[in-house]
Amino acid sequence: MSQDTKKVFSLAIPAALKHLVDILQVLIDMLMVGAVSTAALAAVGISMQFMMLINAIITLYVVGGNALISRFIGSGRKNRASSLLYGLVIFATILGFFVTIIGYFGSATFYSAMGSTPDVIQAGEEYFSILSLGIILIFIDNLLYNALSAAGDTKSSLYIKLLSAALNAFLNYVLIFGHFGAPELGVKGAAIATVIAYLFNVIAYYILIKKLNAKLDFLPIVRKVDVVRAIKVGYSAFLDRGISSASFLIFVSIITAYGTAELAGYQVGLRIEGIAFMPGFGFAIAAMALVGQNIGARDFDKAYNMGIISGRIAYGFMGSVGIIMILFPEYLVSFFTKDMLTIVVASQYLILVGLAQIPLALMFVYSSALRGAGATKITMRVNVASLWFLRVVPSYIAYEMGYGIVAIFIIMNIETLIKGIIFWYIYSRRTWLHTKV
Repeated sequence: MSQDTKKVFSLAIPAALKHLVDILQVLIDMLMVGAVSTAALAAVGISMQFMMLINAIITLYVVGGNALISRFIGSGRKNRASSLLYGLVIFATILGFFVTIIGYFGSATFYSAMGSTPDVIQAGEEYFSILSLGIILIFIDNLLYNALSAAGDTKSSLYIKLLSAALNAFLNYVLIFGHFGAPELGVKGAAIATVIAYLFNVIAYYILIKKLNAKLDFLPIVRKVDVVRAIKVGYSAFLDRGISSASFLIFVSIITAYGTAELAGYQVGLRIEGIAFMPGFGFAIAAMALVGQNIGARDFDKAYNMGIISGRIAYGFMGSVGIIMILFPEYLVSFFTKDMLTIVVASQYLILVGLAQIPLALMFVYSSALRGAGATKITMRVNVASLWFLRVVPSYIAYEMGYGIVAIFIIMNIETLIKGIIFWYIYSRRTWLHTKV
C-alpha cells in the first residue's frame, strides 16, 4: 500500500466511522420514536428533510472555511487558519441566532407545507420547535468538525461522536419513555436528547482544539478578508445545497402525496441507505482535505491523485454495501417497523438504490474534491440542473400520470447515475485544480 493510499485511509476511516455513528444515532432515534406512533416516526423523518435546509445554510461558511483552512495548513500557515476559525465561529453564532427564531416559530408551517396529516403536524411541531433551540450548537459543531478535518484530524471527531451518541441514546431512553423518574415526553424527549448531545459536542471540541490540538487553535484575531473569502467560496455551495434541499423537499412532498405508509417506507429506507453512505462520506472528507492541502502546497498532481485514490476505494466499499441492500432488504427494514406496507415500500427502495451505489460514490468523492479545491460554482450548476431536470420534474410527471412509488425510485436512481458520470468527467479534465479562492 502506497503512502498516499495510507494517508487517504488514515483520514477516511475515522470520518466514515463517525458518519456511521451519526447514522446509527438517527436510526436509534427512529427506533425509539417509532415505538411511540407512526405519526411520530414520520414527523422525525420529515425533520431530516428540514435539517437539509439547515445544512445548506451551514455550507455558507463551512465549505469555504474548509477550502481555505486546508490550504493554509498545507502551506504551513497555522495562525492564519486559526484566526479564520475564530472569525467563522462568531459568524456561525450570529447566523444561527436568526435561524433559531425562524425554526422555533415556523415549525408547524413547515410540516403543513409538506402536506402532512394533522397528527404528523402535531408531532412534528413538538419535535422541531425544541430541536430549533439547538441550531446555534449545530452550526458550531459542524464548523469545528469540518475545520479539524481540513487540518487532517478526523480521529478526534470520531471519539467525540462516540461519546455524544451514547449520551443521546441514554437520554432518549430516559426522556422518551419516562425512565428513572423522568416524565414520559415522547417525541419531545427525543428532541431534548439531541440538543443536549450537540451541546456536549461543542464543549468537547472546544477543549480539544484549545488544549490538545497542535494543528489548529482559536486565535482571537478576526481577519475580515479571510472570512469574506470563505463566505464568497461558500456562497455557491450554499446556493447549491439550498436549491438542492428545496428540490429534495419537493421530491419528498411528491412521495408524501402517495400516503403515510409510502412516506414512512421511504424515510426508513433512506436511513438504512445512510449506512452505505458511510464509506463514501469518509473518503469524500479525505478527498476534500487532501486535495485542498496539496493545492496549498502547490503539488497539483498529488492533489488530483488523492481524489482518484479516494474515489476508487469508495466505490468498492459502497458497491459491496449495495449488494447487501439488494439481497436482504426486508430483513434490514424489519428492524424499524412491523407495518407490512411500509416494509414493502422500504424494501423496494433499498433494492433499487443498491444498484446505484457506485455512481453515488463517484458523485460523493469527486464533488467533494472539487469543493475542497474551491470549485463550488461547478458543483452548484451540476447539482441544481440534475436534481430539477432529471429528478423533481420527471417524478412530478410520473405521479400525475398515475405511476406507483416504484417509478419515483427508478427516476431517482437514473438521476444519480447520470450525475455520477458527469462529476467523473469534470474531475478527469483537471481544470478545477487551478481555481482561485
